Amino acid sequence: MRDQTPAVGSADTILEVRDATLRFGALRALDGVNLSLRRGEVLALLGDNGAGKSTLVKSINGVNSLDRGDVVLDGRPLTNGGPQAARAAGIETVHQDLALFDNLSATENMFAGRELVGPRWLGRLGLVRKRDMTERTRATLRELQVGITDPAALIGLMSGGQRQAIAVARAHAFASKVVLLDEPTAALGVRESEAVLRVIKGLPARGVSVILVSHNLDHVARIADRAVVLRRGRIIGEAIPTPENHERIVSMIVGSSFAPGGIAA
Repeated sequence: MRDQTPAVGSADTILEVRDATLRFGALRALDGVNLSLRRGEVLALLGDNGAGKSTLVKSINGVNSLDRGDVVLDGRPLTNGGPQAARAAGIETVHQDLALFDNLSATENMFAGRELVGPRWLGRLGLVRKRDMTERTRATLRELQVGITDPAALIGLMSGGQRQAIAVARAHAFASKVVLLDEPTAALGVRESEAVLRVIKGLPARGVSVILVSHNLDHVARIADRAVVLRRGRIIGEAIPTPENHERIVSMIVGSSFAPGGIAA
């Protein structure tokens, strides 16, 4: 995975952002962003606060409507149908707030808004298939090696790492192509972060490409194949997140040159 970026529109590309431009009043939040995501890749989006990372994620998943530009998934432009259209196309998102319900179980959170019902001929009027949802939740947690043994456990009683893992597992369960992750290890301890990183790292092997927004360069170096740096709504550059490229990446993020050892020059 650590080779040169393929040409935009190549067969190896699952998702493309073309000339994405978005204004909020006088502020240009995205300024002609072009981005490609490979199949089976973990791509990190880096940048300081206000660089446009979360705005770009929300533009990909349909929360934001671009003023100009396109988002192309598997060769087909996504319509401006909002998050529902993005999900239907195979894109799932884990936002910083996780969007979990504390008073519901792991299973109920996994299938919130997408409950399994039957018989099929009754449509949404059918009975909720709780046993099937529980078994599917248990299988997904086992597959991703999430340390939660009881799908009936309430989310509100779980640790931050477990909650985050549930959110990622839910995204994996319903994403057929791409998972977008916005600061998935923020505010987590070392042990909890390790568990979440393990889940994320395993997603490409299961056929899902990943875009990861993070401020933690150590985490990025461990699980990302490529890092793209944004500043003031524009892509400044990209690099393979290796120790040798650390200072270069930091320099792109902060907009200044760094001397050996990480001291600002």
